[in-house]
Amino acid sequence: MNSNHTKTNYPALYTLITVFFFWGFIAAGNSIFIPFCKSYFSLDQFQSQLVDFAFYTAYYIGALLLFAMGDMSGKDIVGKWGYKKSIVYGLLFSALGAGAMIIAVEANVYAGMLLGLFIVALGFSLQQTAANPFAILLGDPKTGASRVNLGGGINSFGTTIGPIVVALALFGTAASVSDEQIKALELSKVVILYIGVGLLFIAAAAMFYFSKKVPSGIADEPMEKANKALRMLVIMTVLLAACFVPIFKSYQTDVTTISTQELADLQSYRMKFLILALLVVLGGILYSYLSAQKKSEGWGAMQYPQLVLGMLAIFTYVGVEVAIGSNLGELLKLPEFGSMQSSDIGPYVSMYWGSLMIGRWAGAISVFNLKGNTKTLALIIIPLIAFGIILGVNILSGKDMTPLYYYVFCVCIQIGAFFLSKDKPARTLMIFGGFGILAMLIGLSSSGTIAIYAFLSGGLACSIMWPAIFSLSIIGLGKYTSQGSAFLIMMILGGGIIPPIQGKLSDIIGIHQSYIITVVCFGYLTLFAFLVKDILKKQNIDVDAIEVEVAH
Repeated sequence: MNSNHTKTNYPALYTLITVFFFWGFIAAGNSIFIPFCKSYFSLDQFQSQLVDFAFYTAYYIGALLLFAMGDMSGKDIVGKWGYKKSIVYGLLFSALGAGAMIIAVEANVYAGMLLGLFIVALGFSLQQTAANPFAILLGDPKTGASRVNLGGGINSFGTTIGPIVVALALFGTAASVSDEQIKALELSKVVILYIGVGLLFIAAAAMFYFSKKVPSGIADEPMEKANKALRMLVIMTVLLAACFVPIFKSYQTDVTTISTQELADLQSYRMKFLILALLVVLGGILYSYLSAQKKSEGWGAMQYPQLVLGMLAIFTYVGVEVAIGSNLGELLKLPEFGSMQSSDIGPYVSMYWGSLMIGRWAGAISVFNLKGNTKTLALIIIPLIAFGIILGVNILSGKDMTPLYYYVFCVCIQIGAFFLSKDKPARTLMIFGGFGILAMLIGLSSSGTIAIYAFLSGGLACSIMWPAIFSLSIIGLGKYTSQGSAFLIMMILGGGIIPPIQGKLSDIIGIHQSYIITVVCFGYLTLFAFLVKDILKKQNIDVDAIEVEVAH
């Protein structure tokens, strides 16, 4: 590493973390957009969840395209372009998506909005691939984790602000807007919102491009070949397309005009293809691993069991994180959950995504090497400060946060979990996975405030899982580490498959009962923690000895 990189390039770093904010802002804002679209376009829960499908599938497609281009050229494409240019390209692509959203909103076409979100997220995929290694490049590698965590903290702040701003854009300052009133709303404010977002993308791209203090970040290194893995991913993608084309053909069906039997047949038809899509992912990854065990040549990073299980863990983690938040709006409409309107759910969605900020801020404490009482105090105070910020920004936007004051008790439980986890990814994943299972079971078996708090706690459980899963999955990969990271990013696809499955299940058994899917997801994440520790032990890797330094 060049000595010029020893001193942190703060101007470049501060420019970089703006993109982290965008990712969180748009992703969490979708949780408000979904129930709005359901009412505005008279959709069922599955149809509204296509927002998540379009958004998170784009991450998979983007990462796959970058991997394919790199495999064919023998070079890491993002590194060859340079991290700076890659982020500029990604921001401009997202701006193009914002433009598509504006056209679709003006034309009042739901499918066009889905396409716009897909293009926005395709740009995000390129940005995310470049941003994390770029953050490490902007200073001493030893403090790289702290810069990545700073980006994560800003990302989480975006997830807290996103639902508030999107709710204001959709519903204005009205105290409550009924679902019938939503259908008569003018969408001019949504157009203004995406004009603003598009201009911010362009402004951020210009900042990057013209800033002389932001280095090019070129890393022209060879990329390990994995022809068989690429072939399998392409086949998997074709099969996924075959599963989703019939689903998309059926999405335009007006569920309010068909008979009960026709509706039941439609639900069965969609669920069949959604389950097939899930089996394609699971089967494709499992086949790749078993084939790699017989003959590793051409399979690259997929020959490592910790990576294969980690791919499924990232798929599951992103899926459950998004599913809880995206289905929350529909859950809160139930009489036993307060009979809320779509315009009332903003504070709850903000608190859910804000719960991830609470955990990530607490998780970042360890990178500052605090000791003894200072660290103990920080682990208690920082989550409470983050909780106060979430309340504060919502109150400033005119929302009544009184029903959420006692959620602080759930935050205190999370603080206790942090003390038990001791900065060790496997242990952390076991504890927080168990926390998630318990919270979801409480939510399923109760109603009202207790159940709402339990489901919101899913955000607290998810908050620190990404770095824990990521670090456990790439330990021991050696020269395949970069390739393994690309495979993990592809598995953000879980956010495009698991929420629609829950949405379809909700149409069949009810939104409250559909949260049983989250129990299964947290169950696998907990199991992964146990399995991967044993796998690494067989590879003579002592996780406990090294995991403190890779945890974040």
